[in-house]
Amino acid sequence: MIYPNNAGEKLGFLDIKELIKLYCLSPMGREMVDKIQVMHNYDHINKFLRQTNEFKSILQNDSPLTIHNFFDIKSMVEKARIEGTYLSEDEFFKVSASLTTVFSIIQYFSDREGLYPNLEALFEHLPIEKSIIQKIEKIIDPKGKIKPNASAALMEITSGISKAEQEARKKIDHIYKNAQNNGWTADGNLTIRDGRLCIPVLAENKRKLKGFIHDESASGQTVYMEPEEVFQLNNLLRDLEFERKREIIKLLIALTNELRPYVPLLLSYHGLLTKLDFVRAKALFAISIDGEMPVLVRESEINLINARHPLLMISLKKENQSVVPLNIKIDEQDRVIVVSGPNAGGKSVCMKTVGLLQIMVQAGLLIPADEHSKIGIFKQIFADIGDDQSIESDLSTYSAHLSKMKYFMEWANAKTLILIDEFGTGTDPQFGGPIAESVLESLNRKNVRGVLTTHYSNLKTFANSTSGLENASMLFDNAKMLPLYILSLGKPGSSYAFEIAQKIGLGADVIESAKRKVGNYQKKVDTLLVDLERDKKDLIEAKRSVDKKEERVKALLAENEQLKVYLEENKKLIIKDAKVEAQNIIKNANKLIENTISEIKESRAEKVKTQNLRQNLQHELKKHDVQEKKIIKIKETVEIKSGDWVKLIDSETVGQVMEIARDNVILAMGDLRSVVKLSRVEKVSNRSVPKEIRKSHGTDLTESFSTFNTELDLRGRRGEEALYEIEKYLDRAVMLGLSSLKIIHGKGDGILRKLIREYLRKYSQVSRIEDEHADRGGDGITYVYLK
Repeated sequence: MIYPNNAGEKLGFLDIKELIKLYCLSPMGREMVDKIQVMHNYDHINKFLRQTNEFKSILQNDSPLTIHNFFDIKSMVEKARIEGTYLSEDEFFKVSASLTTVFSIIQYFSDREGLYPNLEALFEHLPIEKSIIQKIEKIIDPKGKIKPNASAALMEITSGISKAEQEARKKIDHIYKNAQNNGWTADGNLTIRDGRLCIPVLAENKRKLKGFIHDESASGQTVYMEPEEVFQLNNLLRDLEFERKREIIKLLIALTNELRPYVPLLLSYHGLLTKLDFVRAKALFAISIDGEMPVLVRESEINLINARHPLLMISLKKENQSVVPLNIKIDEQDRVIVVSGPNAGGKSVCMKTVGLLQIMVQAGLLIPADEHSKIGIFKQIFADIGDDQSIESDLSTYSAHLSKMKYFMEWANAKTLILIDEFGTGTDPQFGGPIAESVLESLNRKNVRGVLTTHYSNLKTFANSTSGLENASMLFDNAKMLPLYILSLGKPGSSYAFEIAQKIGLGADVIESAKRKVGNYQKKVDTLLVDLERDKKDLIEAKRSVDKKEERVKALLAENEQLKVYLEENKKLIIKDAKVEAQNIIKNANKLIENTISEIKESRAEKVKTQNLRQNLQHELKKHDVQEKKIIKIKETVEIKSGDWVKLIDSETVGQVMEIARDNVILAMGDLRSVVKLSRVEKVSNRSVPKEIRKSHGTDLTESFSTFNTELDLRGRRGEEALYEIEKYLDRAVMLGLSSLKIIHGKGDGILRKLIREYLRKYSQVSRIEDEHADRGGDGITYVYLK
């Protein structure tokens, strides 16, 4: 329920509906938009939101869903329902075109079964009755006209008309040429008069040609004559045309009678098209305002994240401007937000944004806010916005406000959202403030939720000291004297009355005089609020600076990860180059040694020469030693991990790493599992491993996976026997890389369960254990999670 009746209009909901109607393809879709109402049932709201969100996903991410031929077939079907009536050629064509669209839509969703469940529910159990189209296409052509061969009689009549037309044309052409040759005709060609083909004849020659005069020119100098020889043929043509019309009506009546049993199904097809047009329009509108589906909850609460007023958003988009997003939270602790701050600072927009977005969600529309926003459901939405004075009812502005407050206090409850703009205004502030405070106190006792805007200091003070109420302010740049349109929760805001007056150019003497008239206490409060807002602004700017630095750190971390990946990818290439270099070093070293020995032999072991050669050899070997250490260091950086293929250094045996435990590695070599020191293996490429070994290993693993059961039933087993089974079971599970297992041991006295769980806690590869759900076995079954 929305109170008063014009509250939706003042919040802008009618404007939203008009914008949605622009996206509708049919009058039926526009009628559905007009009927949009605020709902209170969670399931209904959730269904409409999800339908719109799914259609939005189709428009943005999937192949186009074409809805071109969309006619109001409901009126035609209702007409066909009545005995004795029949549909025209054009009406049958529209029905056929609409059904073609319906069947393509059903097929579209059938091809994507389960992907859009809420849209699929629109035509659940709706059959594709193609026989309807087939019956129509038997007599109606693709242009919407009756087919000449729709029946044997019609085909015969059509053939007769064609022959008569040809004969009549042939005769009249012959007569016309003779008349022309004799100079009897007027200027012009053959023409139609009263549906008959006539010759234009000069009035003075009308007696020279036998026939019937159907018309004459305005001057009377030309008469239009149908030759006597053609008259009988034209009469025959007219009779045939009447017969053709009677045959067509006969066919249309028969077709209408055939389709009459399908009237309920045709109405269902019409309903599907109408609903899809409606949902499509809502989805297109959602895309235009960057609408998202918020988290819908059953409780009466609101948590808007980066929300924007849709109408303001559309208006500013035309000027290439953007809306400052709103963040506001209304829950059990902070039920009513009291928003204060300067005029034109965004207080009313803030309150209207909350109200309009709440109505939109409860009407099944997506909203321009973060998808993590949370929206609850309110049974009632009460709003007091603008001036509702009435001369007829003898109500002043303030009286109208008080009438609404009276209604609010009588009917509001914890499921009511209250929106009040400029609370308490319209009368002497000395009395309006206390009355507003009392009204707010009464509403707060009813646990209402809502947003209200005010300039009254007593309401700010009351909100600060009252549970359930929360102050908030629209931030203002008091250096530039400009509003920031940012809502800040927790503290009230200054109205900046003197500052704004000074900026506008009000005389300094007037402003000073006004300051003297304001009490010292009020001036101190206002100054304090200004200082608080300035501090908040500084904090916000500092937060923005920190956020930027965090983004920079994230970027650097991402860059570091990319570099790490690059190094991993190039590691093999580096090792390959190092091996080639090592081989070259060994070759060079061998050559050096051989040359040294040769020179020593040639020099016949002269001491000086031998010493020099030995020094050169030592020098070169040191250089090679340095290179070898570099290669070893590079080799050590090659990390061996689970899944890698390795070779035992002291043999040609090849195996695949199953697990690495400190300095040891568990290898799978065919059916054999072995534990060896990490220092005894070296990594080899997959290509260097023979295909038969890789294939055999893959087959073993596949068979292991296919035969391994993730449940182990130990009921009735003795303790030692059960532990032996678990040991084998866990070893296999770890080897296969499983993450969780299920051990069934039963409840009984709990002895077997205790024994098994004590063993599991000591097993190094077990990360945690827990009971099965109470409905599915409880502590009689143990879930084991592996590292």
